[in-house]
This record gives sequence, C-alpha cells and structure tokens, in this order.
Amino acid sequence: MSSHAGHGHHNAHSHAHSHSHTHGSGAAGAGTEFDWDVMGSMLEQEAELNSGPYEEAARWIAALPTAPKVRRVLDIGSGPGVVSCLLAEVFPEAEVVAVDPTPALLERTEARARRLGLSGRVQTLEAELPKDADRLGEADLIWAGNSLHHMGDQRAALAGFAGLLRPGGTVALLEGGLPTRRLPRDLGIGRPGLEARLDAAFAARFDRMRSELPDARRETEDWSALIAAVGLTPQGTRSFLLDLPAPLSAPAREHVITKLTREYEVFGELLDADDRAVLERLLDPEDPAGVHHRSDVYLLTARTVHLGRRD
Repeated sequence: MSSHAGHGHHNAHSHAHSHSHTHGSGAAGAGTEFDWDVMGSMLEQEAELNSGPYEEAARWIAALPTAPKVRRVLDIGSGPGVVSCLLAEVFPEAEVVAVDPTPALLERTEARARRLGLSGRVQTLEAELPKDADRLGEADLIWAGNSLHHMGDQRAALAGFAGLLRPGGTVALLEGGLPTRRLPRDLGIGRPGLEARLDAAFAARFDRMRSELPDARRETEDWSALIAAVGLTPQGTRSFLLDLPAPLSAPAREHVITKLTREYEVFGELLDADDRAVLERLLDPEDPAGVHHRSDVYLLTARTVHLGRRD
C-alpha cells in the first residue's frame, strides 16, 4: 500500500505525484527512499489545510440515516494521522486504527494523538496492504483516503475491505475529485497554462506508478460500480471543496511552495525547458514574480467521497 497526499492524502513516490491528492503514506516498502521528517511534515501540513473538507465528509457519513454505530474505524493509508485523529473526534465512541506501512508516519500519529488527548482511542498498526489485510480486524467504518489506487488489484483490495465490515458498516472511498489549482492561468511569465501541463506530467507519473504495482490490473474508475461489484450497496457520492482564496495565509503559502518544489523535483523532467525555468523563478525566494511574493496565489481543490454499505 501507499497512499499520501494530505490525508493525504497520494504517496511518497507519488507524493511525488500528489498535487491533487492527500493522505496516506509512501509507496509500500519505499520508506528508505525519503526523508520522512521532511515528507511527514509536508503531509501533515497538507492534511491540516484540508481538515475542513475531511471533517465535513466525516460528519456527512455520521449523519446518514443508514449510518452504523461506529465502534471501530480503520484509516487505511493514514500517513501522519491528522485524519485519524479527526475521525476519533467525529466518532467519539470509536477506536480508530491508523494503518500505514511507514513507522515514521505512525510515530507522528501517536504524537498527535497524545497532544490531542486521544491516545486511548487512536491506535497505530504498521501494515502493508493488501498482504497484511488479515491483521486489520473488523470495522464499522473503513476510511480509504487516496489509498486504493496504490494497490495493484483495486477490485480485490476493495473486496477485502468489504469482508472486514461488520453488518451495516461503511467503506468511505476517497478517490477522484479535481486537480488542485494554485496559480493564475497566465502568470505574466512563461507560456500560459503551466498548471495544466503539470497535470499532464502528474498523469504520466501516476500511470507509470500504477503499472509498476504488484498484481497491477487496469480498472475502470467507476467507483460506485466497483463498490457494487464487491457486494456493497452504494450509499452516495459527494465532493467537498477546499477554497482558500488569495491572499493566502502564511501556512497555506508555505504549503504551496513545498508542493511546487516537490513537483519540480519529481516530474520536472517531464516538462519542457521553458516550463522548468518558470518553475525555478516561481520557487526563487528573491524573485518578485515568485510564489513567495505573489498576491494572486490561492488554493482550490475538491475531494470526492464514495460510500458503500454492507447490508
């Protein structure tokens, strides 16, 4: 499993590729490739900025007429635990198990739970999915935040989640949504449409990531149909907006700078020389046209949640 981006969260080798996602951890078994102090801080920052949409999604689930009594939650690809702790607050009678393959991120989860007084209810489990699925135990709610697409056979993984649900239990699948937008189409420097070209580079990187996963199988990304195909009853789909207009707060601006830096490092080679030069200017703290100084930087995205219920 690997899953990050905010709850982030796409993953680390994908957090690489994660400018439109948020949550979980790095690619399964890839922990040695990253400085997890840096990556963990970035994931934590991203999830905190997105905590509004995540909380709104969790409260939507809690308020459904068909909502189960939630006693145990599995947060699959939990990353640094921001959403795990949020789920513990939204479901105050539940034990929340943060599931991630990266020990450094689970340590962040434990530290956050201590700070928030949630240590008694937020547990951590180091596990790589799907191979460790039999260690997860039953749940009333499985929150899979941008983690399913890091499993080669998504249908089999989702069927495994369905098998863990208690009767009436719910899977919340966070997949899709919209690419993040942070910059004007015409920046005044370079060719207009930089972020659209970043999207294309991201898509190429994402396709490569999917193709390299163990047991990779192509699946039409009709998530509600996939939910039904594994024997669950679709319970609805909703999207939740993060809309931070310009001028950004200092933490949000710092996040944009961090993510653009990461994107430049990870798929900059997929851009042409002119776009790379524009990114270098945008990331230069001394350049008045850079992101450090621009008054027009914003943060806008949507995260989509698909629900399935075990009858």
